Amino acid sequence: MMTNFDQLHSNKLYINGKWCSSVKGTHRAVVNPSTEEIICDVVQASTEDVDIAVKAARSAFASWRYSSAQERCALLNAIADGMDARKQELIQAVSLALGCPPHIAEWLHVEGPIFAMRYYAERATLMNKTARAGHSLIVREPVGVCAFITPWNYPLHQFVGKVAPALAAGCTMIAKPSELTPLQDYVMAEIIDAAGLPAGVFNLVPGAGSVVGAALSAHPDVDMVSFTGSTRAGVEVARAAAPTVKRVTQELGGKSPLIITPDADLDAAVRWGCNDVFINSGQTCTALTRMLVPAERYDEAVSIATQVAEEVTLGTDDKAFMGPLCSARQREIVRSYIDKGIAEGAQLVTGGSAAPEGFSSGFYVKPTVFAQVNNQMTIAREEIFGPVTCLIPYRDLDEAIAIANDSEYGLSSGVWAKDTDSALPIARRIEAGLCFVNGGEFNYQAPFGGYKRSGNGREFGDAGLDEFIELKSVQLPD
Repeated sequence: MMTNFDQLHSNKLYINGKWCSSVKGTHRAVVNPSTEEIICDVVQASTEDVDIAVKAARSAFASWRYSSAQERCALLNAIADGMDARKQELIQAVSLALGCPPHIAEWLHVEGPIFAMRYYAERATLMNKTARAGHSLIVREPVGVCAFITPWNYPLHQFVGKVAPALAAGCTMIAKPSELTPLQDYVMAEIIDAAGLPAGVFNLVPGAGSVVGAALSAHPDVDMVSFTGSTRAGVEVARAAAPTVKRVTQELGGKSPLIITPDADLDAAVRWGCNDVFINSGQTCTALTRMLVPAERYDEAVSIATQVAEEVTLGTDDKAFMGPLCSARQREIVRSYIDKGIAEGAQLVTGGSAAPEGFSSGFYVKPTVFAQVNNQMTIAREEIFGPVTCLIPYRDLDEAIAIANDSEYGLSSGVWAKDTDSALPIARRIEAGLCFVNGGEFNYQAPFGGYKRSGNGREFGDAGLDEFIELKSVQLPD
């Protein structure tokens, strides 16, 4: 059953446990990227709205911080139950605004966040954990009022990655979704409201990053800001937050390598690596967009990658693997990178910047493979955020690792070798916060985050809870 998102409080803000109108806000259309039609209009909050939301969160923190772990666990599980009950609406919300085919959105965008919500329900009790260090007692306390600025490419994933551990820790929060994909946050706000979370603990304030994001980052009554997005925007968030010395965690860009070793199953490795880039239309921060291949097997790898790209089905039906880009602007960015790659001398093997045949509407881009790429080309150094993969040859593993690490980013990486034991020493040498070995899957129980300009801090796993904790040392008499 299709949800009418115009009736999903999309003209309202959720502040202090109530749906309310914006003080001075405007409205912005949410566009379906596969049809270019308007789904609904969503309110864009003002700085005055931010002040009201922060005040509500600050007031709620006074009591919520002392809530029991059992209470927080029960509420998180109630939210997860609500997500299960409204799973199809969450799938639809993500799919319509992002363009990801629904059958892929189910496992890629929704099922994991439901698991993560339950995972953090069980970790609420970790806030009761104490430790002794000599004559001191070390206790855990919530960091306070948190601002969450989430991205458009994995909107529910990043919403839960911030909200769930913050609730488990006893924090209060204000969430700002991307203007492009805000619909699942409205579904989540209704679920949270129905679960009975105390007023002011969770607040939803959608709007422009330049208005709402900037106001939250700089607000003196916000204790922490967690941001997921581009490195450029992350720098602005950190700059705005600096005068108030609040905690800042960031999950930013990536230009991640996949090292395929000479003894690897080349067909399996290349196919997996290409699909890793093409899933979600390439709009994945961890995408392994630099495929490093032994020189002696390079031509074979290029042939396999070409076949994989040309087998990709486009659209949003049950047979589609890849939908459109999220916006017309993102499509133009990706097209410009493809043209830049050609201009700099890379070989366009398949794909390209021309519109795919059979798609007169929608922000579609062909799955694209570049060969004869060196690591100094723009397409090998900058995050494209589209279905574009670059194959780079190497002579030996030392050179492969040097190429892999020759990047300002360090978010993700991959190694495909003969076996796990062969891959692990290589994985240890790559400067990245995440490494996928021989097709290993993302794990919500393990920490996620980057090195270098890919950000700081970690999400998911116990480390994701740690970001919302202040440690207090209580000095006891000897």
